[in-house]
Amino acid sequence: MTTAKDPKPIFVAGATGYIGARLVPLLLDAGYHVRALARAPEKLRNRPWAEHPHLEIVKGDVLDKTSLRKGLNQCRAAYYLVHSMNPGVSDFASTDRQAAGNMAEAAAAENLQQIVYLSGLGDDQVRLSHHLQSRTEVGEILRQGPVPVTILRAAMIIGSGSASFEILRYLVDRLPVMITPRWIDTPCQPIGVRNVLHYLVGCIEKPETIGGTFDIGQPEVTNYRKLMEIYAEEAGLPRRWVLPVPVLTPRLSSYWIHLVTPVPASIARPLAEGLSNPVICKENRIAELLPQELFDARKAIRLALDRLREHQVETSWTDSGKIHPAEWSVPGDPGWAGGSIYDDSRRIILQASPEEIWPAVSSIGGGIGYYYADWLWRVRGLLDRLSGGVGLCRGRRSQTELYPGDAIDFWRVVDVHKPDYLMLYAEMKLPGEAVLAFRLQSLAGGQTELQQVASFLPRGLFGILYWYAVLPFHHYVFNGMLLGIAKASGKTIHRGPERLQAHTD
Repeated sequence: MTTAKDPKPIFVAGATGYIGARLVPLLLDAGYHVRALARAPEKLRNRPWAEHPHLEIVKGDVLDKTSLRKGLNQCRAAYYLVHSMNPGVSDFASTDRQAAGNMAEAAAAENLQQIVYLSGLGDDQVRLSHHLQSRTEVGEILRQGPVPVTILRAAMIIGSGSASFEILRYLVDRLPVMITPRWIDTPCQPIGVRNVLHYLVGCIEKPETIGGTFDIGQPEVTNYRKLMEIYAEEAGLPRRWVLPVPVLTPRLSSYWIHLVTPVPASIARPLAEGLSNPVICKENRIAELLPQELFDARKAIRLALDRLREHQVETSWTDSGKIHPAEWSVPGDPGWAGGSIYDDSRRIILQASPEEIWPAVSSIGGGIGYYYADWLWRVRGLLDRLSGGVGLCRGRRSQTELYPGDAIDFWRVVDVHKPDYLMLYAEMKLPGEAVLAFRLQSLAGGQTELQQVASFLPRGLFGILYWYAVLPFHHYVFNGMLLGIAKASGKTIHRGPERLQAHTD
């Protein structure tokens, strides 16, 4: 095990995000004590490195000054990897402004030696998009405090699971002919996620970086058209035809991205606006301070595709979604007073142990699907997408592992205990709240009871009507799902599937 370099922790704000959750294990491997801040610590506690002796996971929020100061206490340096551009945040710039102010104030009060901030790349001499303006403003606010700030400015980050890469991947995979805005030929200088992480770790090891602003990117300047061509070649796809037209505004582009890719319009629009800005490195001093092999776009795309094919996507842009509380779904909760709760509970008994059935249960969704009537799930996903929901496009970060907070199509993992329990919260558009849970219980004679419980908390009369409208489909879909899990497990069915007595509270 690596010996710790410094007893003072390195603070990571945004530890559950796309970059943060990759940075933490690298810092631990480098020998640092790490204090990871998370609004939902359960997102981190099942990670392979969660029990590392040099890691401290603390619950807190950059919008809460008290928890922020508590997290920063006795820390030497901090990474600020927070961004509020998520679904459900209407004014991300205002939220980021407040959060950055809190960080600058708390860092000063706790006498930190350095803040490292990952910002966006853009030409300050031209009118930047709202997204890039906000990224720049956060850096300025952080620098208003007395703690020196190191700013890394990056354009598109190419890596498995990044929002920008997912947009590129889905557009090229699904559209042999693409009608695009004029930004398709905007010059850009992307960077591989591994290169970004190397620079981030290096910034707290190299005193020369303290207080500096550095542009980071691959050596060559390219454009988005070329990136699409490279992706198609690396993915083994026929040549894609790209037809730029002047009438596609960022708003229209975001709706198109929303329909074709997993990225919702609320995130796609600010990203699409930013694509019209040239994002080119004006200097490369950091390449001399922290030398490494800088991947060109082709190698970065190839590495990202390799990760996808191997089901080794470490983090994803979808990780930023919140874990929804679902206490109402627990039968007999004495404190619940929210109205009627409907459930549909079914079970099947298999001649197998929970460990033998769990792989099929935990692989649900994504590329494997739902074991029965996948066409119905796809129709439901399409309807959700057309109504502004997330649909089925998001897939899964990994087909073989699950952490709390992971997205599975239009579900979010609320809780997972291998090999006994999995709870999913529905993030589709619904007149209420829905949960789908799987429980595995060992029985005598080497058998296991697999329970599948669909719970629904309706919102108003329309919610009640919705439940009874879909109820007739449950017999086919849910029984079929249980039979599909049994088949995927390759185990003998002893009894069922059968419905357990439903209840309302």
